[in-house]
Amino acid sequence: MSNGYGNGSTFTLIVVLFILLIIVGASFVY
Repeated sequence: MSNGYGNGSTFTLIVVLFILLIIVGASFVY
């Protein structure tokens, strides 16, 4: 998993999870 494109794939996964966290947090705030 740490070979080749695993690095970019991990970065994309973190970005997607971060965006989901913001959406869920915003729905709790409003």
